[in-house]
Amino acid sequence: MTDRALDLSVNIAGIRMRNPLMVASGTFGYGEAYASFIDNNILGAIVTKGISLEPSKGNPPPRIVETPSGLLNAIGLQNVGLEVFIREKMPYLRQFATPVIVNFYGTSIDEYVRLAARLSDVPGIAGLEANISCPNIKEGGISFGTDAAMAACVTAEIRKVTRLPLIVKLTPNVTDIGLIARSVQDAGADGLSITNTFTGMVIDIDTCMPALANTTGGLSGPAIRPLALRMVWEALKRVTIPVIGLGGIMTAGDALQFLIAGASAFQIGTALFVNPDAPFEILQGIKNYLIDRKLGSISDVIGSLRI
Repeated sequence: MTDRALDLSVNIAGIRMRNPLMVASGTFGYGEAYASFIDNNILGAIVTKGISLEPSKGNPPPRIVETPSGLLNAIGLQNVGLEVFIREKMPYLRQFATPVIVNFYGTSIDEYVRLAARLSDVPGIAGLEANISCPNIKEGGISFGTDAAMAACVTAEIRKVTRLPLIVKLTPNVTDIGLIARSVQDAGADGLSITNTFTGMVIDIDTCMPALANTTGGLSGPAIRPLALRMVWEALKRVTIPVIGLGGIMTAGDALQFLIAGASAFQIGTALFVNPDAPFEILQGIKNYLIDRKLGSISDVIGSLRI
């Protein structure tokens, strides 16, 4: 069996992708950042940097610190804002055959709804990824994604204004990911991205101050992979919609674990900071895995976990 005989294609909520490898929001910019390293046409899908209604400067520096087997960041969702993204970033993304999924976030349900409605009218957008890990200002600072009722509510309201495939990105900072996942599915989500970063903290022992200006940040990288994998597996026991796995995927073996657990696709993020060749290497590694086992399709791998 040769590479060309392999079928790596997947369908995520109606979004047809040539392979299951997606680049995670916030790590790939708007598709241009890695142009000198990666041909966007080899990717399964591009997930854009998170978009808000108005431009955001993000948090003050320092806002990134390395940790053992990980990275702690408090970028603060810096982005160019909705209208600049549509006017200046989408024309570039439309050049490629790779599906574009726009990640977006709000601080109120109204903001989520306005963003989804506007993005749904933009040519070239294949789907939406709603980041519900953001503070709900009108509800005292809680996060939409940590409360099942709120998660369902914001999902249902977004669903009313868009016909595009709707993927909801969940936070891991909950006690029962399956409960949140099921509530979001029942409210109309077409797919789930699991999981976002874990809240963490680093202290500079010389200054006795937090290493990040924001005090806490989101932990990503290999350190969180076993936790993210467990959450994907737990969520899949409660939902029937596709789940996209992410969290610390650095190699083909890492990605295959998520697929075997039942994820229909996966996203890489921190790996890109360490190794811009990661997409090539991961895809080739998956192909080699299929060839070695005489499997013709990635569908033979997805959900093949034996317990």
